[in-house]
Amino acid sequence: MDFAVSDETVSDETEPPDRQGGEGTDPGGGDTGAARGTVLPGGVDEPEDCLRPWQLDRTRAPVATKIVVAGGFGVGKTTLVTTVSEISPLETEALMTVASEEMDDLTATPDKSTTTVAMDFGRITLDDDLVLYLFGTPGQRRFWFMWDDLVRGAIGAVVLVDTRRLQDCFPVLDYFESCGMPYVVAVNHFEGTEKFAAEDVRDALTVPVHVPVLVMDARLRIPVVETLLALVGHALDATPA
Repeated sequence: MDFAVSDETVSDETEPPDRQGGEGTDPGGGDTGAARGTVLPGGVDEPEDCLRPWQLDRTRAPVATKIVVAGGFGVGKTTLVTTVSEISPLETEALMTVASEEMDDLTATPDKSTTTVAMDFGRITLDDDLVLYLFGTPGQRRFWFMWDDLVRGAIGAVVLVDTRRLQDCFPVLDYFESCGMPYVVAVNHFEGTEKFAAEDVRDALTVPVHVPVLVMDARLRIPVVETLLALVGHALDATPA
């Protein structure tokens, strides 16, 4: 696309808007600080009381890591990402139609009316300077062709499990075992269902002893954060120095 450049020149005397006596400045052009905080790199202006310590240190950059949240259909991947994301999560939810009735088993989740057709995305900052980017995978097998792209660059995966449908977990576990990616197993305990101990689930799924298995509720922030921290620790232990 071609852009036409005007022959008119901009006066050198034109002042930026923040020097023209607007909100947060005094008539002399000074900043009163009433409406302005710290200007971050990139021109983002945020109140200082909303910033984290690493954001005020221009010599220190946060460590950004990518984590995949995977599992079968309807195990709570979108719920997990939404629960902990400090930004409005990106969701690709689509209404389920009668065309998928024969392929998507809703026996365990009869109230489910939407499903992820591409991915979920969220972000959470941990330990001041550790930023986790969460990528939730689609659960139906017909969308699994996207997994190879979604897991690229990730340090590890959270494999969500619904004990009512353990058979759906085996292909997911096989996938991460085959690609050599560190993972943890998170049993999402649905309200009104029987609660099993983590070691019982480990035995049922034949999960290796070095892989953490946790029981949590994807709707609760603290258990989800603990699950993510367990994955980060496991990924550090599994990664060669």
